[in-house]
Amino acid sequence: MTTEDAWFHALPPDDESAAQARITDGTAEEPADWPQLAVETGYAENAEAYYDVLRSTTLAAAEAAVKERERADDQQLKHAIRAMDDCERTANELAERVAEWAGTRLSDAGTGVEYARELIDGETADPADADLRSLAQRVVELAEEAAELRRTIETTAPDVAPNLSALAGPVLAARLVSLAGGLEALAKKPSGTVQVLGAEDALFAHLQGSAPSPKHGIIYTHEYVSGTDPAQRGSAARALAGKLTIAARIDHYSGDRRPELDAELDERIETIRSRGESA
Repeated sequence: MTTEDAWFHALPPDDESAAQARITDGTAEEPADWPQLAVETGYAENAEAYYDVLRSTTLAAAEAAVKERERADDQQLKHAIRAMDDCERTANELAERVAEWAGTRLSDAGTGVEYARELIDGETADPADADLRSLAQRVVELAEEAAELRRTIETTAPDVAPNLSALAGPVLAARLVSLAGGLEALAKKPSGTVQVLGAEDALFAHLQGSAPSPKHGIIYTHEYVSGTDPAQRGSAARALAGKLTIAARIDHYSGDRRPELDAELDERIETIRSRGESA
């Protein structure tokens, strides 16, 4: 082992970015007394100083790696779908509050986000309705923000996960990525886990012996599951989860579009549904 194998070889002590790169990408064929080599080559005054530099450099490299990972497209997709869900949930909750409040003041009070929109578009001469209309405005703004986030997801998801988006649809694909924690994490999960993503509470209840095993999680929203006869829904969920798992792995490891997956899934679901029709 020579000093040229050391991560600090010919490295200026104040070059932090180069040190981080060496720590992240460097390799050595076998271990060595790195602190002693650092002292002998003048990189550090003593072993304690070497470990101080190593610690600060390692922490900085780890922080940089985390920031880079969070900026990754699949992580941005995760944040977008969660933000959309938050906006939709809050808009619906506030819309209920608007409807309840309006019911105490107006004879033609309605419900939902659309009623909030009607309320702010209408005219009223009563100044006491100003706060109610202001709250209705917040409802509409949140609903519009959710719609804009949905449009963003529908545009970006096919770029991040082309096969997964083609099979599941962009929004469901984004939800699966979000629930898994990222595209790589989703690609590493077995199809049985993908099948029940989003049904964690039901799964835990089953493991505790207080409920049956869930047949599906969030993939229930896919037409190939929800639109299949209940007797065959478990088979449809397994078929869909299997193809979604393959799609996620292709998207993560290669990224090339495989249209044959679509045809294979269509054929499989058709077979499952015909089974139910002939029963």
